[in-house]
Amino acid sequence: MVTDPQLEEILAGLERADGRGALQSAILALRKHFAIDHMVYHWVDSGGLQQGCGSYPRAWVSRYQERGYLRVDPVVRGCFQRFQPVDWKRLDWSCRAARAFRAEALRHGLGNQGFTVPVRGPNGQFALFTSNHSCDDESWARFAAKHRRELILIAHDFNQKALEFAPVCQHAPDKALSPRERDAMSLLAVGCSRAQVAARLSISEHTLRAYIESARFKLGALNTTHAVARALSHGLIMV
Repeated sequence: MVTDPQLEEILAGLERADGRGALQSAILALRKHFAIDHMVYHWVDSGGLQQGCGSYPRAWVSRYQERGYLRVDPVVRGCFQRFQPVDWKRLDWSCRAARAFRAEALRHGLGNQGFTVPVRGPNGQFALFTSNHSCDDESWARFAAKHRRELILIAHDFNQKALEFAPVCQHAPDKALSPRERDAMSLLAVGCSRAQVAARLSISEHTLRAYIESARFKLGALNTTHAVARALSHGLIMV
């Protein structure tokens, strides 16, 4: 329950929002209320289409889409495997692509700290609600501890309102997944490694690879992460 009068007023405005422009106004008001550099709502659909609103610089948003950074963004990849909010320091930034991505984001004006709430809606809908700021680790830890509960509630409220303006869902692929393919995709969706999935299904990793590749082909996906996203969005698997 929100008890801050100013925040209550902003959320009341969010409830009255009648279009995406109103969502943008609401998220900018939230950013100002929490006194941080950026706040962003990011929706990714099964086909890779990205929508959202927030305060990231337009140059960075355009660069992100042009370069296809959805495929390497540790925040998207990490939160897709989680159901709980995550501090960016807990994500894997060790590979060269992730480090280069982070360096470019900082050059475009993003902060070095982040707290992201993953949100899942009906039919596998997946979105992220992110708070981003430039400060030291101790200051950010205090901010996250103080506002964690509020940010989680706001993320789900924001997503619920955004669903009202969502485009019509795409039709599911013509080729249905087999029971084994659904099992494999479901376990990958909840964050199991390939070795764990193979052990759970009592099959070899070689056989598992065949199931994954078959599912990926049926779903028209570019890679395994994309295949899981498409399966969730089309309601072919449940997590």
